[in-house]
Amino acid sequence: MRITMVGTGYVGLVTGTCLANTGNDVTCLDVVQAKIDKLNAGISPIYEPGLDELIQRNAKAGRLDFTTDKAQAYGDAEIVFICVGTPSDDKGRADLKYVLAAASDIGDAIEAGGPDAPAKVVVVKSTVPVGTNAKVQAAIAAKTSKPFHMASNPEFLKEGAAINDFNKPDRVVIGAATDEAADTMRKLYEPFVRQGHPIYVMDIPSAEMVKYAANAMLATKISFINEIANLCEAYGADIDRVRIGMCADKRIGNQFLYPGLGYGGSCFPKDVLACISMGEDVNTKTAVLSSVHYVNQQQRKAFWEKIVGHFGGRGSGGLTGKTVGVWGIAFKPGTDDIREAPAVSLMERLIDAGATVKAYDPVAEETAREKLGDLVTYTPEPYAAAEQADALVICTDWDEFKAPDLARLKTTMNAPVIFDGRNILSNDDLAAAGFTYHSVGRASVVQETQAATA
Repeated sequence: MRITMVGTGYVGLVTGTCLANTGNDVTCLDVVQAKIDKLNAGISPIYEPGLDELIQRNAKAGRLDFTTDKAQAYGDAEIVFICVGTPSDDKGRADLKYVLAAASDIGDAIEAGGPDAPAKVVVVKSTVPVGTNAKVQAAIAAKTSKPFHMASNPEFLKEGAAINDFNKPDRVVIGAATDEAADTMRKLYEPFVRQGHPIYVMDIPSAEMVKYAANAMLATKISFINEIANLCEAYGADIDRVRIGMCADKRIGNQFLYPGLGYGGSCFPKDVLACISMGEDVNTKTAVLSSVHYVNQQQRKAFWEKIVGHFGGRGSGGLTGKTVGVWGIAFKPGTDDIREAPAVSLMERLIDAGATVKAYDPVAEETAREKLGDLVTYTPEPYAAAEQADALVICTDWDEFKAPDLARLKTTMNAPVIFDGRNILSNDDLAAAGFTYHSVGRASVVQETQAATA
């Protein structure tokens, strides 16, 4: 099939590349020339394991190309995917200007097509509020009276595992306005579901809602386990043991039930707020999701208070002149995405409190520099971030942080103090090595000499 992806962000680029890899002819359209130049050089503008190689292979085979030329991109495309950004305001309401601008361009392209041009299938893949497909259809219809078909196709890609998620999906969800759209989308996705995973075809509003419902459920699990972790700390229970006992119940399972600094990234925060705002728009309360968002924000504040408490307890003045090392900047391992990353908000607090911050992340340094500039000192390896540090804060659970050389770490730091926001280290190991150690939902390890001077 001849496919055009509008937008070369995370969703558009991964989707387009994977579709090209199964033999489709895919054109990726973007308005930013610098991104297109980079992609034409075989370099992905985002970090995703395996994506550069897949782009290069399919571009070399002539199945994948990148352009800013709208006429070239839309031309003879049979399917057009809208994968542009939908930035949100503080209340989570999505700005649809890029989606509707793309719809207008598509309408112009359909109108410019010859009299025998087949009807295109226009697919909204951006995560958008329920009812957006109807707005897209109206925007296209305002530009042309020629036929076209509408479909919704929400994405369920995990950053760091997106290629595998696309190639081996748990399910494919398709919202279709016509039988023609449904049949075309089924044919497109058949190569990816041959292991028996289902394709669900439904009405468009339901398909639009599926993505929000799924992400809201996962975010709820994260906030739930963090709330239980806080109760464990207050009552002297151990969240690791509580979690094991709870998750043994098959009705509960164990995914997304790990305590820590809360969720971040481009999806969960945005989608939870979008659900809340959608409820406000139709006078329907979303009490559970409002609490999910509140708990998530409070989790970062609570962890910050642990750091402040260690350095004096009143305000953040005790951090003035201190050096704090940070391991991990990305919101999760396997990505360079720092959107809504707990590490970023913690580093900003540390800087405002007068601390010097040294940070290490295996892939997110460049994206961190774009936001924080030179306010942070970035190091080429983790132990350099801990050198001469008065404390070390672990914000992202990269594998390379899970078995550190504690003796080396203790030698290089000014004081052996670790704040583990991901519970990746052992209380017993840190106690035996002479560290003061604070985590989430577990008793802190406090060495007597440091307790006396804190």
